[in-house]
Amino acid sequence: MKQQFFKYQGAGNDFIMIDNRDKKFDCTDTALIESLCHRRFGIGSDGLILLENAEDYDFRMVYFNSDGREASMCGNGGRCIVTFAKMLGIIDSVARFIASDGEHEGMVDENNLVDLHMIDVKEISSLIDGYFLNTGVPHLVHFVDDLHVVDVEIEGRQLRYDARFQPAGTNVDFVKIDDNQLTVYTYERGVEAETLACGTGIVASALSAAYKKGIEKGEFPVVAKGGHLRVKFEKQNGYFTNIWLKGPAEMVYSGVVEI
Repeated sequence: MKQQFFKYQGAGNDFIMIDNRDKKFDCTDTALIESLCHRRFGIGSDGLILLENAEDYDFRMVYFNSDGREASMCGNGGRCIVTFAKMLGIIDSVARFIASDGEHEGMVDENNLVDLHMIDVKEISSLIDGYFLNTGVPHLVHFVDDLHVVDVEIEGRQLRYDARFQPAGTNVDFVKIDDNQLTVYTYERGVEAETLACGTGIVASALSAAYKKGIEKGEFPVVAKGGHLRVKFEKQNGYFTNIWLKGPAEMVYSGVVEI
């Protein structure tokens, strides 16, 4: 069977996008998804995203990490699928869609910058080595003075498998604060490597920085290895809400693969 696909990237976080409204793609085949995401023997990506029909929504987002297993949410993937839906003619510039972690809204501007409304974050746990929270997936945010001395692959993998976060494990973000700007490097669970950007990790880092600094409302510019993003938020009734992730999202190429 021949399968059309589209390759998208958001701040260097790249995804295979498939229009699965006809439900022909076998999303239960973990080995197939992993092989398509493989960077040497497949198309190559940090994850694979299916766009499907959903009652009362513009579409459903189904996200798989590059290990072939379904995950609950991906912030940059969410921004990319909004642009993908616009390209398919499903939306004009505003989307309301459902993912495993709940309902999201997205808006595409004329420069293909996408605002994505993230879920509320009601709890941030202070740990001896950082902050732990869930922004759609779990993240450990670790603040450092110098990112150049951090080995993201080695240190990130150690913390990802730390006994405190088992059995599911956690994503790990290494963050440096410079005045009002954050620089974020992320080790992603499921990809099992550092990625050029991680949307949920960037949101987790911004909210942890706000929590650390006692900021009730604001916006952080964030630098990732793959590009620049922004996180806007406010705090109400003791938790973070009205959280928006903004950044670039674009199609890189399209093709057909033999399944």
